[in-house]
Amino acid sequence: MSSQETKAIAREFKTQLKILGGFVAVFWILEIIDIVVLQRSLDIFGIIPRNVIGLRGILFAPFLHASFAHLIANTVPFVTLGWLVMLRETKDFFIVTIISAIVGGLGVWLFGASGVHIGVSGVVFGYLGFLLLRGYFERNFSSILLSLVVGVFYGGLIWGVLPLQRGISWEGHLCGFLGGVLAARLLSRPKRQL
Repeated sequence: MSSQETKAIAREFKTQLKILGGFVAVFWILEIIDIVVLQRSLDIFGIIPRNVIGLRGILFAPFLHASFAHLIANTVPFVTLGWLVMLRETKDFFIVTIISAIVGGLGVWLFGASGVHIGVSGVVFGYLGFLLLRGYFERNFSSILLSLVVGVFYGGLIWGVLPLQRGISWEGHLCGFLGGVLAARLLSRPKRQL
């Protein structure tokens, strides 16, 4: 590997760190402001199923969390799986994030339990769906290997798509996962035709 290639990889890694760090910083700053200054009043901007005003939550819900514990639980897999989505191309992260947020958000709005749904976990499940199914759709060694590695280390998350725990938006997890699968299919098509 030439020094130019090494520098390009280092630059790309720094860009990826800035993107992930930027998202995480926004999550944490908003949560601190929401708890300390606004006394939890931002949470109303989450997804409210079958309520027209609740549609705004598709945009805002991923940035809002119920508590610091909720945010911590989402931060680690967001960074880890988000970075794995970026491995081949950094732009994949933005595409998968947008598709997962929209499909997950619309799914929650249409089928979710009553209440306000918040958190970035639907997007995290989108990353999981993307990473697990990318190998299937692309059918090349590196994608299949990455799918297997993600399956081994994060496959246990899949139980989150089932209604096993009260107060957890399993609908957001399931629909976000399906959004990630859709993104895997959409992003793999051009690569398979080449």
